[in-house]
Amino acid sequence: MAPEDLDNILDTMQRDASADPDAMPGLITVESNEWVNSLSWIRPTCSALHDGLRHRNIKIHVSSSLATAVLPRSVAGELGAPYRGLSPRAESV
Repeated sequence: MAPEDLDNILDTMQRDASADPDAMPGLITVESNEWVNSLSWIRPTCSALHDGLRHRNIKIHVSSSLATAVLPRSVAGELGAPYRGLSPRAESV
């Protein structure tokens, strides 16, 4: 998955969720090789250790045992908490 693909998925999920907060993006899971090879370029943020690594305010979990996906809040449960609104895409440099 390319960084722009991830942003497209996040935007589509937000648009399709409309007023249903459970359908909003809740957690980004990334297989570790894919993280190293392509998705680390998204420049994630981490304001505090307890807040976790985030892209556009959505928590990211990276592991060799995970498939790369974006889970809705209803599936992510507490793993994606605390939930925040999806921030806008970064401007291209």
